[in-house]
Amino acid sequence: MASSQERSARVVVGADGSDHSRAALEWAAAESVRRGVPLHIVHALGMPLIVSAYGGPTRFEPTDEISGQATVVLTNAVDLVQKAQPTAQVESVTALEEAPTALLHHSGPGDLIVLGTRGLGTVKSMFVGSVSVRVAAQAPCPVVVVPSDDKGEPATTELDRIVVGVDDSETARRALGLAVSLAAETDGEVVVVNSWEVPYPYDPLAMAAAGYQPQESVFDQQSEVMVAELIADVMDEQREDVDVQVTVVRTQSNPVEALLEASTEADAVVVGSRGRGTVRGLLLGSVSQGVLHRSKIPVVVLPKHADEGE
Repeated sequence: MASSQERSARVVVGADGSDHSRAALEWAAAESVRRGVPLHIVHALGMPLIVSAYGGPTRFEPTDEISGQATVVLTNAVDLVQKAQPTAQVESVTALEEAPTALLHHSGPGDLIVLGTRGLGTVKSMFVGSVSVRVAAQAPCPVVVVPSDDKGEPATTELDRIVVGVDDSETARRALGLAVSLAAETDGEVVVVNSWEVPYPYDPLAMAAAGYQPQESVFDQQSEVMVAELIADVMDEQREDVDVQVTVVRTQSNPVEALLEASTEADAVVVGSRGRGTVRGLLLGSVSQGVLHRSKIPVVVLPKHADEGE
């Protein structure tokens, strides 16, 4: 993977000529302008590997026809970006690897990876894996997965209202910090969502009669204290010029459902991932994968340890 010490930060986006790729390009172009960094467009060819007895594995070189098709894809991608964001700094490259490997090789800890999705809402996609899930699990930096509508457009390219899910983990603290940083680009709003589920059935009347405090009240009080402390800690770490409005949603609900409900009028939803970046990790399921498979707006995934190299 590229090192952030070798070059300045950039927004890295995958392009393959499809509608979902177009949505990712439009979102990535807008974000590169907001950040004032180059947009690095990657087109992956996925050329087969050759294993030789006299050397390490190498990849087939593309034919003239394949190279020509790649040129067309990148030319169209650059044209689209320049029309959507005339001030964007654009660079492009063709990679021989498969798309996930290419995006990971062209990114570093200080970057942001953006890619599209054809829609992940099937059981099969969770087991087979997709570019989105694989990259989001293994990236050295935050990954934005941009859904597209029937016309190949992103739901939005704005970042005025960002939803983030939190709990009492270090992962949640990092995710909230990322959400605040993104919202600071537009002096926007961060909606902090904390949800909980009562872990076992109980009779509230019987517990109250026995002198116990209702479980809902206990969890609600714990949530209020935890969220307030988390927000205070994260905001203390921000620059003095950061102007972000923070609102809180606390609810007894499944975490995925709570985030999706809170994000109905948002521009993006941020989730932290405790995933291990392995094939097995992609099959276990998590809040981040649940949101990723069902969200209609861009999902920003912060992989485990993705920001520790900064």
